[in-house]
Amino acid sequence: MGAPLREIWLVRHGETEWSRSGQHTGRTDIPLTAKGERQGAELWRRLAGRPFDLVLTSPLRRARDTCRLAGYGAVARPSDDLREWDYGAYEGRTRAEIRREAPGWTIWTGAVPGGETVEDVARRARRVIGEAGRAGGEVALFAHGHVLRVLAACWLGLPPTEGRLFALGTASVSVLGFDGTVGVVRLWNDVRRPGG
Repeated sequence: MGAPLREIWLVRHGETEWSRSGQHTGRTDIPLTAKGERQGAELWRRLAGRPFDLVLTSPLRRARDTCRLAGYGAVARPSDDLREWDYGAYEGRTRAEIRREAPGWTIWTGAVPGGETVEDVARRARRVIGEAGRAGGEVALFAHGHVLRVLAACWLGLPPTEGRLFALGTASVSVLGFDGTVGVVRLWNDVRRPGG
């Protein structure tokens, strides 16, 4: 058996047109903007070729491209479990648009017609955590805002709906680790620029 799991590094993909406009982007496979590509290159400088024991990426283009630009494309393995939340009928719509039909709606507490529940996303997140544990050492995950927020809640032993408390900017880096045997957050939503 290899080294025990020490840390999971969470990297949210760079900016897309829809992340900029606030549209829910689940399964739609849209590219990074020019800014998103620059953010990926900045991640390359920030991560500085850190050797990970396992690198997983969502198979969606925005995450794969961020992973490649950060310097890990050659070693990353796609994982369907890291796909973003399936927003069903709410795909491509903003929260404000959805709330015109469903006042007070949030992804964390409301129904998602034709999409996934928060528990569906949590099942996938827990599988990723299990895979990271089997790999051991340090693991990097390149994925999406909501699935990574759910994963963080699961890591901490919280209900998956508590992912609502963990905002993530585009191209952010977060690190999950341990205090003894307890899962903790070591770094969250770091969007500093190189040298920052």
